[in-house]
Amino acid sequence: MTKPSLADADDKRIAVTLKVNGRQHDVHIDPRMTLLDCLREVLQLTGTKKGCDHGQCGACTVHIDGRRTNSCLALAGVQGGREITTIEGLGSPSGLHPMQAAFLENDAYQCGYCTSGQIMSAVGLLNEPCGPADEDVREFMSGNICRCGAYPNIVAAIQQVRRSQSAKG
Repeated sequence: MTKPSLADADDKRIAVTLKVNGRQHDVHIDPRMTLLDCLREVLQLTGTKKGCDHGQCGACTVHIDGRRTNSCLALAGVQGGREITTIEGLGSPSGLHPMQAAFLENDAYQCGYCTSGQIMSAVGLLNEPCGPADEDVREFMSGNICRCGAYPNIVAAIQQVRRSQSAKG
């Protein structure tokens, strides 16, 4: 039996147009490629981290059509027509998203590896029916693991943004 060559794999690639952070990207990818790998390896958007690669740690959290999603479990080839937002599309150094600013103000990071996934999940939580207590926030964020244990500061940052939004609305 002959081993398949890289050229054989290229013949199986699919064309897909991804809308990431408001920009269209025409890519030709292996149909088995995850959204995480496409973001990092094809589009060079490395803010989304590969942690466990099994949907258990949340480091790869992005938004697809406004909903938080583990990008390691989503196939890139079926995301055409959907709005994908990564940490790079959330804010900028000169215009941080309120959640990014709250994470800084509350020291809600240590090594920083999980931070982009934590922030993306926290922003997604803002649009979900989450109760007001810290315990409610911890439950909604339970899919995001922080090995450094910055959980109290992460909850404080989220609650700060939630209070700010309640005061405005």
